[in-house]
Amino acid sequence: MTYDVVIIGAGPAGMAAAVKLAALGTSVCVIDEQPAPGGQIWRGVERNATSPVFKALGEDYQKGTSATEAFHAAGIDYLPSAQVWQIEDGWKVFLTIDGKSRCVLAKAVLLANGAQERPVPFAGWTLPGVMTVGAAQILLKSGGMLPEGNVWIAGAGPLPLLYSTQLLELGGRVAGYIDTSKKPTVKALSHLPAAWRDFPGLMKGLRWIWKLRRSGKLVRDICNLQANGEGKLAQISWESKGQIHKRDAGVLLVHEGVVPRIHETLALGCDHIWNDQQKYFAPRTDQWGETTRKGIFIAGDAGGIGGWKAATISGEIAALGIARSLNIGIDADKLRRDASLDDRRKKALALRPLLDALYAPPQQPIADDVVVCRCEEVTAGRIREAARASAPDVGAVKAATRCGMGPCQGRQCGYSVQALVAEVNDLPVGDVRFFNIRPPLKPVTLGEIATLQDVEA
Repeated sequence: MTYDVVIIGAGPAGMAAAVKLAALGTSVCVIDEQPAPGGQIWRGVERNATSPVFKALGEDYQKGTSATEAFHAAGIDYLPSAQVWQIEDGWKVFLTIDGKSRCVLAKAVLLANGAQERPVPFAGWTLPGVMTVGAAQILLKSGGMLPEGNVWIAGAGPLPLLYSTQLLELGGRVAGYIDTSKKPTVKALSHLPAAWRDFPGLMKGLRWIWKLRRSGKLVRDICNLQANGEGKLAQISWESKGQIHKRDAGVLLVHEGVVPRIHETLALGCDHIWNDQQKYFAPRTDQWGETTRKGIFIAGDAGGIGGWKAATISGEIAALGIARSLNIGIDADKLRRDASLDDRRKKALALRPLLDALYAPPQQPIADDVVVCRCEEVTAGRIREAARASAPDVGAVKAATRCGMGPCQGRQCGYSVQALVAEVNDLPVGDVRFFNIRPPLKPVTLGEIATLQDVEA
C-alpha cells in the first residue's frame, strides 16, 4: 500500500501531525508500537478514562482524551502493535504485526517516535528490584500497578517528581526520594525570568517539590548511589557529607533524564548535532522538521527533548512542511503564521533552558566492575581496556567486546560507551561518534521476514 505520508509513532507529535495532514487532504498511515494511541505521555488514556488512576495522573494526562478523539475522527489508517525494523530509500517502511511482516510505501516519512530514558550505569543497577521510573509509570498507566514494600526513588528531573506525586496521591508509599541533582548554580537560575513565561508549568514543578519536602522523605546532596543484594535488591547506600548511609530497599526506581530516539535517523544516514549540555545527539533539521535526508521529517522529542506541548506543535509544523514538500497547493508559511505555531512553541519551551541547567546528566565515573552493556554483559573495565588498545572509536570497542550487539542494539549502552571512549582518550564526549546503527532496527525473526510478500521495487 502506498501513502503520501507514513508517520511512525502515535504520541502527541505523531497524532497532531496526522490530524493536520489528513485535514490537508493527504493520505496518512500511522505505525505505532503501542496497542492504542497516546505515546508514553498519554499511554492507556482511553482505557483509563473510567479508572481511579485517571484523576491521579493529572490534568496533562487527561488532555490526551481529546487528542486521541481527534486522531480517531480524522480517518487515518492506524497500525497499532507494530514494530518497524527497517526503512529504505523509496521510502519503504518494513514492519511486523502479529508475527507477519509487510512493507508500506510513502512519499515522505515522519519520525515521531519520541525519546527513551537515559541509562546511567551504577553498582547494582542490573539487580532485580532496580528499574527506571519510566518503566514504573508504564506499569501504572497500563495496569494501575503500584510498587510495594520499601520503595525508593532516585534521580533528577520532572518525571521522578511527577511519578512520586502520582504515587502518593494513589495511596502508594515511598520510603525515600533521593534527589541526585546538584545545587542550582547562578547560571542555571539566570534562566528563571524566561521560565516565568510558562507560569503554570513552573508552579506545577514547585508544587511537586513542596509535596515531597512536606512528606519528609526527601534526601539531597548525595553521591555514589549503589544498589546491593544477593540475586535481588536488598539494600541501597549513598555518600553524603563524608558519611556512608545504608537503607533496606525492595524497589529502587531510578531516572536521570531522557534522550531522543535516534537509531532510525542514524541508520538512515541523517546528520546529527551534539547537545553538550544534555549530552545527547539529535537529528539536524530545518525549520519544517526535515532532516538532511529529503523526505525524512522529525517531530517531537525524537528531534530534541521539549515535552508534550512542544511535541504537539512540532507535529503541526512538520505536517505543514511535509504538505509543502508534496506540492499539494497550500501556503504553508501563511498557515504557520495564522496558527501562531512559532510563538506557541516558544512558550511551550520556555521552561526548557531552566530544566536543562538544573538537571544536567550525571558526570560521575563508572567503576570498572559495573556492567555497562546489559545485553552482552560487558563491564566498564573491559570497555576501557578495549578503548586503550584501539582508535578512539566506539566501533572498534564494539568489535572487540560485543557491546551494543545485543537485542537493544546499543540503546542502553551507547552513550556510556561513547563517554568511556572519550574518557580514555581525553577527548570531549561530543567528538566521539555514536554506534553505527544497522538494520534491523528492532529484533525480527527470519520467519517473520519470510512472510514478506509483494514488495514493490
